[in-house]
Amino acid sequence: QVQMVESGGGLVQAGGSLRLSCAASRGTFSNYVMGWFRQAPGKEREFVAAVGWSGTVTYYADSVKGRFANSKDDAKNTVYLQMNSLKPEDSAVYLCAATKSGTGPTTTRVYGYWGQGAQVTVSA
Repeated sequence: QVQMVESGGGLVQAGGSLRLSCAASRGTFSNYVMGWFRQAPGKEREFVAAVGWSGTVTYYADSVKGRFANSKDDAKNTVYLQMNSLKPEDSAVYLCAATKSGTGPTTTRVYGYWGQGAQVTVSA
C-alpha cells in the first residue's frame, strides 16, 4: 500500500553528519508509524529510531540517543533521519519501514513495508 524511496546516504568522516530521507513514492505516511533500522555486514538488522503516526512520539535505540533525530513530514510524505556525531560503528545499510500498527515500533516484524536501503559509511 505504500512504497518508499530512500536517499541521503553516503560516506562521511567520524563526527560528521548525514540526513536520510524516506519519501513515499506511492501512498502516504500520514497513517503510518515509521521506523528506521540498520544492518551491517554479518549482523542482524537492528532498530535505530521510530516516529509515531502523529509525528510526536519518537523512539531511539540507546546507541543513537542524543545523536540521531527522526521526524515525519506528512505534507511531503517524507520521513527524515538526522544523524549527527557519526561513528564508524554507525556504518550500515539503513532502511526505513512503515507500519499501521502502533505496537512494538522497535520490532522489525511489525513493519510490513520497507524501503530499499541507503548505505551509510563512516570512516575513522
